[in-house]
Amino acid sequence: MTTSGGTLVLAPGFQDPGHARDPARPPGPYARLFRTPGARAFTAGNLIARLPMGMFSVSAVIMIAGARGSYALAGAVTAAGLAATAVVAPWTARLVDRYGQARVAVPATALAVLGSLALLLCVRYDAPDWTLFAAYAATATTPNTGGMSRARWAHLLKGDPGALHTANSFEQAADELCFMLGPVLAALLCSALFPEAGTLVGAVLLLAGVLVFAAQRATEPPVAPRAPVGSPVRTPGMVPMLAVFLATGAVFGSMEVVTIAFADGPAAGPVLALQAAGSCVAGLAYGRTRRGAGLRTCLAAMTALMALPLLAAAATGSLLAVAGALLVAGMATAPTMVTGMGVIQRLTPEGRLNEGMTLAVTALLGGIALGSATGGWTVEHVGAVRGYGIPVAAAAVALLTAAAVDRRPGLSCGSGPST
Repeated sequence: MTTSGGTLVLAPGFQDPGHARDPARPPGPYARLFRTPGARAFTAGNLIARLPMGMFSVSAVIMIAGARGSYALAGAVTAAGLAATAVVAPWTARLVDRYGQARVAVPATALAVLGSLALLLCVRYDAPDWTLFAAYAATATTPNTGGMSRARWAHLLKGDPGALHTANSFEQAADELCFMLGPVLAALLCSALFPEAGTLVGAVLLLAGVLVFAAQRATEPPVAPRAPVGSPVRTPGMVPMLAVFLATGAVFGSMEVVTIAFADGPAAGPVLALQAAGSCVAGLAYGRTRRGAGLRTCLAAMTALMALPLLAAAATGSLLAVAGALLVAGMATAPTMVTGMGVIQRLTPEGRLNEGMTLAVTALLGGIALGSATGGWTVEHVGAVRGYGIPVAAAAVALLTAAAVDRRPGLSCGSGPST
């Protein structure tokens, strides 16, 4: 590089880093996605609101167990909250579809935040045990922020299945990232500050994120005042798909409990985070593919990869080997969830998208609870190594369920949309 008369001259073969990118090269799928007007703003708010989803249960367990000296009570309170969410969440989503995201999500979030604060105060001031159940049950009105974000993408990208595939892949990767970072952040806050810090910070983040998200009215889907009567459950093919999500949730719930038992120490958190990291990376890569895989293909891959932790634990007994196996096994999770949510979107009647996706999430949560209980029983009676067989069995059930209903509308096992 030389100068001549004050003019910068590049030596032969030297490329200016500032102009290294070929201007004629088309942007990648994610760059195109976030060029959609308003997409960055509502995504930022939604990510802030979604992060606490991975914080609340961990924070509640640490807070209640630390104050009352009972993990049984802490587990019972969080289980009761999950049961309340399974009942309330679809109704909240139906109201969102009927009256709009901003009009329903903000007051529903405010009520949920009040429930979290009530739980904090009940623990802090040693209120009777039943008040903990009542307070945590109030948090069931928390809206499905991930579902609302997916509904916005479906509205903005209507008629562009390739871009919608990329958007759904991004949303699944964001889910994995939040559920990977949330528990770590909650545990850090509760240990470094005070036991109630995780719940308090989570409540503030949830309310702030929903307010930012709801303020983006330009990207909000229109309400459907004449939405079809009845639940999306009545749609042909929906019940089998919910069964697939139930079995998939059992994979996640059992894997978590069995891994905690196998690690038997503080290493359990980082090891589980590897599974979420693998899923996050796979989700982003899946969004860049020109064609998505079919549902059965994804479920078959998940069934096969979920056998890796079992083989690693049985063959080596090494936590390091199991950690590596979990990283690889997690790579089947996001593509399966993206494809499954795509099927749910196709099956759900127009104007009921939030409700349809919330039903899928509810089935997933039910499966997580079922898997946790089954995994815990197996670990206690036959050991953690054999417990790794439960996620494999649950994944196989999901695969067989999808295969049994393959001819129903929306359960195509062919390729996904072109991007």
